[in-house]
Amino acid sequence: GGGQSPAPAAPPGQPHGEHLQLLLRRSREAKNCAYCPYSRFPVGAALLTAGGEIFSGCNVENACYSLGVCAERTAIQKAISEGHTSFRAMAIASDMGDQFIVPCGACRQVMREFGTDWDIYLTKADGTYIVKRLDELLPLSFGPEDLKK
Repeated sequence: GGGQSPAPAAPPGQPHGEHLQLLLRRSREAKNCAYCPYSRFPVGAALLTAGGEIFSGCNVENACYSLGVCAERTAIQKAISEGHTSFRAMAIASDMGDQFIVPCGACRQVMREFGTDWDIYLTKADGTYIVKRLDELLPLSFGPEDLKK
């Protein structure tokens, strides 16, 4: 979603105030770009790097279902392709009205590749949100450091 280049977002530290609102808004905007003709379940994500840039992504489905990709992984891949591997927060948006959107297990594991100490903002369609640390969403996880044991 959004433009081709990252937008400045927030100073170091966790997002708050207008910077948090920007992260949440970028996730909603990314949702509007979702390509989801099969599930009709648009999802957008906005990822805040340690350097304060935001990379957004949307889900992209495929007729061969297993080739689709989630919004969260799209945003991460965009950030990585631009040289960013340290993240502070991600906001996720969908059209679910009664529940907070949560990332799938595959996305949680991809997020985990880049640490457990960052915030995930889970939203509802009305804009309300809750915040979870990644280690809360994927407890007892396996990461790069486990390969060195």
